Amino acid sequence: METIRISLAAARVNANMTQESVANAMKVSVNTIINWEKYKTSPSMQQGMKLCELYGLPSDMIDMCGTK
Repeated sequence: METIRISLAAARVNANMTQESVANAMKVSVNTIINWEKYKTSPSMQQGMKLCELYGLPSDMIDMCGTK
């Protein structure tokens, strides 16, 4: 059975977090979060794992690269 993957933006909203609060937690700019959510750039592996922790989701449920 295929795992359903959700976008970075949907994962953030599901976690009731703002782009600003994620940026602060990740120690990056809000523009970085925006670029990740628009798939203009991708988080590093370490950053991706931190996002999973923040959002409370396993890594296989979040689409980090816009590949859905």
